[in-house]
Amino acid sequence: MRPRPRPPINGRGIFSGTGLIVTGLAATVVALLVPLWSYADRQDDPASASVLSAQTVTTPYGPLSAQDRDFVTKVRLAGLWELPAGELAQRKGTTPAVRTAGRHLVDGHTSLDAHVRTVATQLGIALPNEPNEQQRQWLATLDTAQGQDFDRQFAGLLRLAHGRVFSLVAQIRAGTQNSLVRDLADDANATVLDHIRILEATGYVDFGALARDLAASASPVPTPSEVDPGAAVPVEPSAADPSAGDPSAGQASQGRTSPGETVPLPPATSSPPPATTSP
Repeated sequence: MRPRPRPPINGRGIFSGTGLIVTGLAATVVALLVPLWSYADRQDDPASASVLSAQTVTTPYGPLSAQDRDFVTKVRLAGLWELPAGELAQRKGTTPAVRTAGRHLVDGHTSLDAHVRTVATQLGIALPNEPNEQQRQWLATLDTAQGQDFDRQFAGLLRLAHGRVFSLVAQIRAGTQNSLVRDLADDANATVLDHIRILEATGYVDFGALARDLAASASPVPTPSEVDPGAAVPVEPSAADPSAGDPSAGQASQGRTSPGETVPLPPATSSPPPATTSP
């Protein structure tokens, strides 16, 4: 008995060999076109474009990020209150070590402020002309404090502020793509480290309280209104030199005058240790 011939197998739409190939090609085309449509939509959105342009901009010195601009502003803000604080220490400090620390702050921020204003002009970054609210409060505290209370407040507040800035400088220096910001970070690093050492040499830094304050999350403080970099007022010592007639002025003038220069520090024993409270 002869076997009955089988009927031919007809194609089953997209599940046939040709259909599968066509479907795969169509899916590939869709996958390529969807990102392009999505990008075009974002480009037409002014809000998205402004966010992108606000993050990083191109300069002749390399890309300038939002973090870079924030760093330049913070360096300026530091000088706006730390130089006046240094002048207060020169006038009100009860020990040569505190007055020397004040002189380092004045010298360091006079030089660093000139650097930051030059960088801001070259990069077109607006700068504040006055300290922020928290910095004004710190200056008011130092202005009213007297005697050893002033010495403790001065060393504690300035060491806390420099500790916060120190970590920011390291972060920016490690990651910035802008050569001017790198140079500024190098200068700021040398200045801040010098000030940290000279403040600790006063003998008034409470390291336990400092560690707790640095670990606590700081509340955001509004930045004062900013001005065109060409209108930024230089941070400079007062016309009346507070070190005039001060027998420790010779010692105080040994502050850092150029990045990387090392100078002898006054011993911590030149001022009494911070008072401790009984448990």
